[in-house]
Amino acid sequence: MEIEKDILIEDLVDDYPFAEEYLRVKGIKCIRCGEPIWGTLEDAAKEKGFGDADIELFIKELNEINQNKNNHNEQDNQHTRSIDTTRLDRS
Repeated sequence: MEIEKDILIEDLVDDYPFAEEYLRVKGIKCIRCGEPIWGTLEDAAKEKGFGDADIELFIKELNEINQNKNNHNEQDNQHTRSIDTTRLDRS
């Protein structure tokens, strides 16, 4: 699932916890950051003065971060499955 501009802020930070820090750095505080925000990512960004191009960049970057996290998790899972456990001491 990709992040889109109409995602609710509450859903964004629940489903993509890394987004909380990303938004804070951009100056968009969210529920867990101390400032209750309701509405969409687009609404929150526009409320802070960001334009459409900025919002599109946020969405692109958030999706890239999410993809990188997913790729990293898949690599970890593959590595874990490939560990040779036949030589482990079972005493």
